[in-house]
Amino acid sequence: MAQIDPHDIADPAVLSRIAEGRFDDPFAVLGPHPRGGTRHVTAFDPGAQEMAAMAGRKAHPLDPVEGYPGLFHGKVPGAEPYLLRGRRDGEEWLVEDAYRFGPVLGELDEYLLGEGRHHGLWQALGAHVIEHQGTAGTHFAVWAPNARRVSLIGDFNAWDGRRHVMRRRGATGVWEIFMPGLGEGTAYKYEILGAYGGLAQKADPVGFGAQHPPATASVVRDIAGYGWSDHGWMGMRAEAQRIDRPISIYEVHLGSWRRKDGGRPISYREAAVELVDYAKDMGFTHIELLPISEYPFDGSWGYQPVGLFAPTIRFGPPHEFRDLVNAAHKAGLGVILDWVPGHFPTDPHGLVQFDGTALYEHADPREGFHQDWNTLIYNYGRAEVMNYLAANALYWLREYHLDGLRVDAVASMLYRDYSRAEGQWVPNKDGGRENYEAIAMLQAMNRLTYGEEPGIMTVAEESTSYPRVSRPVHEGGLGFGFKWNMGWMNDTLDYIKREPIHRKHHHHQMTFGLHYAFSENFILPISHDEVVHGKGSMLAKMPGSEWEKFANLRAYYGFMWGHPGKKLLFMGQEFAQRAEWNHDAEIDWACIGNPLHYGMQLLVRDLNAIYRATPALYTHDCDGAGFQWIEADDAAHSIYAWVRRGGPGDAEVVVVCNFTPVERSGWRMGFPQPGLWREVLNSDAEVYGGAGRGNLGRVTALPGESHGQPAHADLVLPPLSTLIFIKDDRTTS
Repeated sequence: MAQIDPHDIADPAVLSRIAEGRFDDPFAVLGPHPRGGTRHVTAFDPGAQEMAAMAGRKAHPLDPVEGYPGLFHGKVPGAEPYLLRGRRDGEEWLVEDAYRFGPVLGELDEYLLGEGRHHGLWQALGAHVIEHQGTAGTHFAVWAPNARRVSLIGDFNAWDGRRHVMRRRGATGVWEIFMPGLGEGTAYKYEILGAYGGLAQKADPVGFGAQHPPATASVVRDIAGYGWSDHGWMGMRAEAQRIDRPISIYEVHLGSWRRKDGGRPISYREAAVELVDYAKDMGFTHIELLPISEYPFDGSWGYQPVGLFAPTIRFGPPHEFRDLVNAAHKAGLGVILDWVPGHFPTDPHGLVQFDGTALYEHADPREGFHQDWNTLIYNYGRAEVMNYLAANALYWLREYHLDGLRVDAVASMLYRDYSRAEGQWVPNKDGGRENYEAIAMLQAMNRLTYGEEPGIMTVAEESTSYPRVSRPVHEGGLGFGFKWNMGWMNDTLDYIKREPIHRKHHHHQMTFGLHYAFSENFILPISHDEVVHGKGSMLAKMPGSEWEKFANLRAYYGFMWGHPGKKLLFMGQEFAQRAEWNHDAEIDWACIGNPLHYGMQLLVRDLNAIYRATPALYTHDCDGAGFQWIEADDAAHSIYAWVRRGGPGDAEVVVVCNFTPVERSGWRMGFPQPGLWREVLNSDAEVYGGAGRGNLGRVTALPGESHGQPAHADLVLPPLSTLIFIKDDRTTS
């Protein structure tokens, strides 16, 4: 076989860079190129001793390029597609030539990517199984603007970054390549020669799948073509998720809700049956999942994600996650996903120093390093990063039909000095602590998601008093639909864990939330954060004897469901799990065999049923028109009472709480109307594990003022109890 003079192909310096994997424009040399009316093909395969181009049934030998092992060149007449046949030591292989294919991304993609305004970012970047120029394969594209070279690597090329260097797309910073023959299930990474010469192997920031941890490669997943059958839910979702509708959320960590076969976590498909059936039976309206975007460390519970576009493989591939969402929708349940745009981990296969520079993060650790979590903070002021995050939010809602996103750790994003001492943070342009860029990103995300996917909800976990979190962007708000009421949660839990004899000194902790209850669209959250890190379970927080602990918790849940605001409980809390949550084991289902635990589960089921069936308990959750105190100041007896009202014609509700272990008989209480009031819930009922004290299912309010109300009734208030009464228009006889 003749040797080819390298000068006949390209500058020898270019050929050296190709052979060393340092050339950033391989399509200019490799692949087919016309010369003198004949097609010439140059190929690079460092594992080959011989190479030929197979066009039709004819082999066209390619000659080695002198001085550059692995480089071959020759004439391949005609225009029909060809394959490359390599040989070494008697072994032979036949592959497509990736360099004979043209670009996939169009001019509009390139323009929008360059502008940082590609709302369908995942449709351009990532790995897409397609047919291109009549050949099946996968198109790969990644943003790495400061890289000197980006290669696709995997088993298909022995993880050799010299073999498939990608095409740079001008000033956009995007690199792409179409790989014929690759498809679903292919593991891959990008090998990046960084801006300053270092080599790194990175997972795909827009990859749709990943290997099982601790392996770290991305995996090609074809996410097109799922057969959704949730049209009924999608058509009614906007109505079901309004602020004047009942919303009761069951928060779930899939890895520890149930375990199977000796300890493995439940799968998406198993959850599509078991979790959906359970949440529906318990009367919840929504399931909220702790983050499922791919994450490397189980102990982070998903809150340190690496693959923002990949449902974690721990529970199954992407279509099986869709099976879970589809099943929930067919059961009339919404699905909310915890979304984490506040930070990302420093794992070397992730976003850190992605192209050899601080690309996704800030270079200055005073802006870019999270001291609390040893993670990195996104550079929200960079248009492409803002686009990456906003498009990711839209991706989950559109591709997986999710009904909402609960945004984690919003407070950490809003303030530049969050958890930092003086001198450890960089002020904004006006010298203040607000993070203008993060605020703009959150507003952009909310505008995009609400604009593109009507009927969805976004929820902020925001622990400060930052104003107008759940108000529209055009009104100066952040644009969220709801906000977790962290103040209410902290105050009321601090109260209920106290011995009843001391509660009179902290009476205001249960009433203070009403001073601001309607300043935002609040969700009342008793989340996973309240039952970890030594905080104990909800039951363990309660004071007193065994019976009193359960009675306190039942009364507290009654208080919560009667209080304005949407509801959220973390798994296990609905049956008063004794131990605090352990993410490495399933929740303690066995304890439901104990009547007290089973009674708690029945109570939560009934609270959900009453809440959903009673407009007065939800219509004005987010505005003050539906709330009036009856008794807010009886600190000596730790008694609270209030009225909830719905729309015109809806029956009024009275809620009464006794947070002492003393029964109050003949206790006069004001009522907003005379007549019959049904006692629809008594947390001391025997079926819930109580002693069965109460008002025999109803009371009659008589005309005559009490507590500022036009009627009154003498009640039995069981110890440590909540009672809920609904006005009944039937006669009192």
